[in-house]
Amino acid sequence: MKIYVGSQNPTKIESVKSVFPDMEVIGMEVESKVAAQPFSDEETLEGAINRARECASQNKANIGIGLEGGVMEIEDDLYLCNWGALVDSKENVYTASGARIPLPDEIKAGLEKGKELGEVMDEYTDKHDVRKKEGAIGIFTNGVIHREEMFTHVVKLLKGQWSYDQ
Repeated sequence: MKIYVGSQNPTKIESVKSVFPDMEVIGMEVESKVAAQPFSDEETLEGAINRARECASQNKANIGIGLEGGVMEIEDDLYLCNWGALVDSKENVYTASGARIPLPDEIKAGLEKGKELGEVMDEYTDKHDVRKKEGAIGIFTNGVIHREEMFTHVVKLLKGQWSYDQ
């Protein structure tokens, strides 16, 4: 059995490899079918499920995993959010979410102008490809938690639910 991850982002692929070390993990570009920058829990979850379903439908008898990062509002504050979905060969869907931290107003202002978080983070930090490295979570936790670790936690939750049903 193989696992197909609905992304070519190395942080997402490596998080799945670390949780499923005995399986072949393959990243593939698929559409999330939501906005490039999801702006709610619901939209971020929908993107993760869409990615997982697309991977599973193209690769029957295997597992599809979708991991989606987004933002969501609570009152006037914007929070980082992330969701994952696992779709197995029986078309069962498992979902999980992970860490949330508030984002500074500067980041919120950039996102409200229609930019993606990755682009805003690159400008904010004067770095390149933050989304493929530490991520916003790595920047705003001063390196205590990195993006791969955040997604690893979500993938562990997915694997646990899926293996419980086996």
